[in-house]
Amino acid sequence: MAATYEVVTPPTSVMTVGPDDVCNYTDSRPTLHVGSSGSAVRQAQCYLNQAIGADLDEDGDFGRVTQAATKDFQRCADIVVDGIIGAQTWSFLSFWANAPGAPFC
Repeated sequence: MAATYEVVTPPTSVMTVGPDDVCNYTDSRPTLHVGSSGSAVRQAQCYLNQAIGADLDEDGDFGRVTQAATKDFQRCADIVVDGIIGAQTWSFLSFWANAPGAPFC
């Protein structure tokens, strides 16, 4: 039996998928923990505020309050609860923060 192939024409314009990001401090997604600082922490704090109504100051300082909010979010999202914002937490945070109906917990 001979295989059949379909010719696919690439799009002629850039297509945007999903909503604009609600937080615009940075696109960087490094691993964050107590002691981290900078624009990625501000991004995470903004996402936590949007996703669970954490009411964090978006000051770029990952201290104990941000760690506690991170753990609250991780529990709510039913993911590993370690207070560290790594790849899995970033993925869930960005999705939840930008989802209609946020905050969720």
